[in-house]
Amino acid sequence: MRIIFLGPPGAGKGTQAKLIVKDFHILQLSTGDLLRAHRTQGTDLGLKAMSYMDGGNLVPDEVILGMVAEEFQKPELQAGYILDGFPRTCPQAEGLDKLLVEQGQNLDHVLVLEVPDSELVRRLTARRSCSKCGHIYNLVFNPPKVDGFCDHDDSPLIHRSDDTEATVINRLKVYKDQTRPLIEHYKPMGLVRSIDGTGEVKDIYQRILIALK
Repeated sequence: MRIIFLGPPGAGKGTQAKLIVKDFHILQLSTGDLLRAHRTQGTDLGLKAMSYMDGGNLVPDEVILGMVAEEFQKPELQAGYILDGFPRTCPQAEGLDKLLVEQGQNLDHVLVLEVPDSELVRRLTARRSCSKCGHIYNLVFNPPKVDGFCDHDDSPLIHRSDDTEATVINRLKVYKDQTRPLIEHYKPMGLVRSIDGTGEVKDIYQRILIALK
């Protein structure tokens, strides 16, 4: 099963992706993880990416696609995968379309978690992170045992600058401008499955299972 997972920041894609990976025995392919791995290993693609990232620029689509193409060659991905964080824009989706044709692969589903903006703002502004280990908490869903302090090392929790309401609203605007158009890109292919992303984790997952069937 080959899946693209779309949804705005705070929709809960990461949580649901882990459940899908576990139940369907497929791998989660995160472009963020790929970039870090290539940089650490000092590959040609990693060095190219580094030259852009160190200059404060976005990594070009062809570099990301090159990394994804290499992953598609690995035997462990033959059973399927969830693409997480890619594609983000229509040009990336078009590049992925060409890559899939070259690899002789087809997508099975494009899952879209739908959550109202008001709920997303509530979720994202409630995030706190440990000032030492970086562990993420959410005051709504998984608060720390002791308010304001990390469960793991008792360090103070901080409210990151990218989790303020103004920043969150801007991130949601970027998603709508750049990523929402992907839904229209994939709709004619009959791949889009819209999922209500509100409520309990287990209830959302049941909706996803129904969509995947």
